[in-house]
Parts: sequence; C-alpha cells; structure tokens
Amino acid sequence: MLDRSLLNEFDAEVPPAHGLPAEAYVSDEFMHLENRYLFGEGWVFAGFAHQFERAGDARPIQLSGLPLFLLRGRDGEIGAWHNVCRHRNLKLIASEINCGKLIRCPYHSWSYDLSGALISAPYFGGAQRQLPENFACEDFGLVAVACEVWQDWIFVNLSPAPQSFADFLAPLERQLGDLRIDEYLPVATLDFGEIACNWKLLMENFIEPYHVQFVHRKTTDQPLENHRTLVDEHCIGSAVELGLEQAANARAGTLGVSSQYLTLFPNFVLGRYQPDQLGVHLNQPLSAGLSRQQRVIYLHRDADRSDARVAELGTLWRGVHGEDHEMCIRLQQGRHSPLAAGGGLLSPHWESGVRRFQELVAAAVRPGLRTSGD
Repeated sequence: MLDRSLLNEFDAEVPPAHGLPAEAYVSDEFMHLENRYLFGEGWVFAGFAHQFERAGDARPIQLSGLPLFLLRGRDGEIGAWHNVCRHRNLKLIASEINCGKLIRCPYHSWSYDLSGALISAPYFGGAQRQLPENFACEDFGLVAVACEVWQDWIFVNLSPAPQSFADFLAPLERQLGDLRIDEYLPVATLDFGEIACNWKLLMENFIEPYHVQFVHRKTTDQPLENHRTLVDEHCIGSAVELGLEQAANARAGTLGVSSQYLTLFPNFVLGRYQPDQLGVHLNQPLSAGLSRQQRVIYLHRDADRSDARVAELGTLWRGVHGEDHEMCIRLQQGRHSPLAAGGGLLSPHWESGVRRFQELVAAAVRPGLRTSGD
C-alpha cells in the first residue's frame, strides 16, 4: 500500500515546486486510490447529451472503475445507473444501443423499464409469472447514481451525499461570464480512441500554455506572451488575448484568435475561441497508462456551419490534438525513468494551474495513503 511519504517532495515548500511523483501516473495502486477517493466522491464529466436523441438511447461508461450506463428516459431526462442486473449482476448495457421501452437482461430476461423499475423476473419462483415468497419487484430495481445535465454535458457523482452541483459549476460560470452557451450547437465529434498516457497528462497539457508556441508552431498562432494563467477554486486553465492586428495576421489554417482554456476538476475541459466556437473534451481514464478522449466542436447558431467550415475545423483540431497526444505519450514513457520519481519541476509562472490541479489530486487521494510504519 502506498504511504504518505510518496508526496514528500511534492509537498516540500521549495520553489520551483516539484510535480506529482511518477507513481501517480504509472501505478495501478495510485489509480485505485483515484477511483476510490477522487472519481468516487465528486462530480465527474461523463458524456454529451446530444448523443442521446431518443427515449431508450443508452451507452455504457466506466467511472471509478465501475460499470455504469447513461440513458435517456421516457420523460426526456438523462440518468445514470449501475450497469448490473439485480439478479446475477450481469452487465446489462454492453454497447451503445436504443433499448426500446425495456432494459432486458439477456441472461434470464429480467426486465426493467426506463425509470429502472423491475417489471418482470420470469420463472424466478418456478412458473413463468411466479415469484418467490416475500419477493417484491420494487425492492430490486436498478440502482441510480446522481446525475446532472448542464447545457450539453452530463455529470455523474457516485457519492451518497453529493456536493451541490450549483457549487461545483460556480467557478466555471464566473469565468464564462455572460456567454450564452445555449446558443452553441454541436457540429462534429472527433473520437481519438485510446491514448497511451495517464488521464492527468491530458488534463495538465490543456491547462498550461507554456508548450503552445513550441508544440503547436504549425497549428496555432498564439504567442506565449499574450497568455495568462487562471486559477479560480477548482476551475483551472489559461487565456490568450490577441489584438485585432494579431488576429488578422494569423497564418491561414491555424488557430489565431483570443481564447479561453477552462477546466473543472477533475476531467471537464472547455475551450472558447472567438468569435463563435467552443470545444469540449471528454477525458476518461481506462487504466494508469491508458485514456480515451473525445472532442465535440460547437459553433454559434448564427455562425457559418457549412460542411466546408466544419471539415476545416476538424482538420485543424485533429492536427492540434495529434501534436498534444505525441507529447503526452512521451511524458508517460518518461515517467518510467528513475529521474521522474521526484516529479520534475513546475514553472511558478506558466504552470501554476498544473500545480493547482495536482494539489487537488493529492488532496483527494491522501485519505487512502497510509502513514509510514502502519
């Protein structure tokens, strides 16, 4: 079991600060602590509402190492449930489907309606409709977990006493100000599949602007000196403000506009690009060294949403993400060096947001770290 000394260098008050130790990125045991104490106790970004168009649309997700599924019910609301039949605990939703009016277990045909209520357990008591004595269907419905939808984005919380969702959103809403997100429409989904790196590296890469002028020379035109970092409670990121002449002179085919890069801990990512574009990433941990990422591109309802423009944006963002993925994979590989045990160093100016993100990770897992000698 990992002990508290793991974070000694990280906690040391010596500038420049150390990052999280390598084990935070490569250790299955650290991933287990994150599943239990981080993803298991707070609001986590889990999906996109527009991907659930009809009642009965369902898809499996993995959160905190647990099988769950998201579903749009007959009332139009999206909910989240533990993805197991109450009979023998078979995983009910194995792939993206529309399950019609019933969620039916393929093993013994136990069936649940779209509110999760058990309505049929055939032959469980002997004859087709017979139930055992003292067995009540209402006691064995699917088990829901807290779920909230904000704009197009689905959040899930496994805690039995979830934090106020309004409090969770508050710092992000402060940063967005008077932006009318409801006026933006999804126009494309970029599914990058599995990426051979820890989920935190994807988040940290987005949070800090330090790498932009070096990694994204071919795809962006946003000088580092125009950037600023921001930390507002658990909303962390950066922003870049370009003058009118800078934006006008940006190289064709690159990102050269004023932008905000905002995250909500642990895994919600939103990019705002003037004048009419948003991008939202879904970063999902699969294991200590493997993640999955999607990006949805949104355009303002009054913007040019032609096929040609959407294709152009898709090409741009695939290029940007490809550059980032190469760095994140190599960061993951570097974590296997003994030199990474101390966590490397963080710029006190450009990587203050990364430090805040890592402090939130450390605070979340500390309850699971044993004291040396225990």
